[in-house]
Amino acid sequence: MRIVTLEEHISFPEMNELLPAAIVAAKDTSGPAAQMMPRLADITGDRLASMDKNGITVQVLSVENTDVNLLDSKQAPGFASHYNDLIAQKISHHPDRFAAFAHLPMTAPAAAADELERTVTQYGFKGAMIRGHTNGEFLDNPKFAPIFECAQKLDVPIYIHPGIPPQPVMDAYYSNVGGVAGTLNSLACWGWGWHSETAIHVLRLLAAGTFDKFPKLKVIIGHMGEMLPMMWVRSQRGFQPGAGGQNQRGLQETFHEQVYITTSGFFTQPPMQIALDTFGIDNMMFSIDYPFSTNEMGTDFLNQLDMPTDDLEKFAHGNADRILKLR
Repeated sequence: MRIVTLEEHISFPEMNELLPAAIVAAKDTSGPAAQMMPRLADITGDRLASMDKNGITVQVLSVENTDVNLLDSKQAPGFASHYNDLIAQKISHHPDRFAAFAHLPMTAPAAAADELERTVTQYGFKGAMIRGHTNGEFLDNPKFAPIFECAQKLDVPIYIHPGIPPQPVMDAYYSNVGGVAGTLNSLACWGWGWHSETAIHVLRLLAAGTFDKFPKLKVIIGHMGEMLPMMWVRSQRGFQPGAGGQNQRGLQETFHEQVYITTSGFFTQPPMQIALDTFGIDNMMFSIDYPFSTNEMGTDFLNQLDMPTDDLEKFAHGNADRILKLR
């Protein structure tokens, strides 16, 4: 069976050479990302061999880091363009095995929209991945509207991936745990904070009326829906039109029409079932979160699913093929 995964990460260390020395010196690379750097930098070596071994047909690649957001609005566009050119070059010899999401200069929203259009029209990129907030500003800020307008025009999705929470949130919620100075990263990031913040990010877009302003916009989120399936009914009641937000439609209607989820990094049945019961099979896509999760973990989970063949094919590749126009 054809298998498509679309939250699979890359990071090219040679791009550090294009960053100012002061920024490189001040960068705070996460421990997991540092350990995974050889795998993040690789495309056609161990990555491709693992795909072959585990029967993965296509990976949709996206940049793991947010280095571009360390640059100002004048420097960021050139850096992002160079990154995207490098991605396109590295995957060009295996067009049937790799696709990509664009890396955008979010500190320059108009330039980000232009870069999205350039990469989609020139290289056939499948949309863009945006990693959380941009220096404390979320995507419901009207300044980011050109990106959504462009994505809607091109009919490509925006994948919102978790990012590091804003520093005030880090200080208030995830630091000094048990009186120990500093941030507890497992709480702030992969163990909880990342996922709740991405859910908040999407709910902000709902409440701000962004989905109503761009009714053909497609948004993808990972990690089995970033906690939203569990909160589905309660949040549906909380975000009714006229309940304080600017949204003209409720959560259920909006998300069924415009939000899609992947399973990246989640390989157990209980969250899968609640995601099916809320978002539904037509809004779900298989993903692994390579290299932070292994292809073996993902395909073992996929092979154990007990669902009708038509639904399994939608989940494994059909929905991704349709939404990303992979075939």
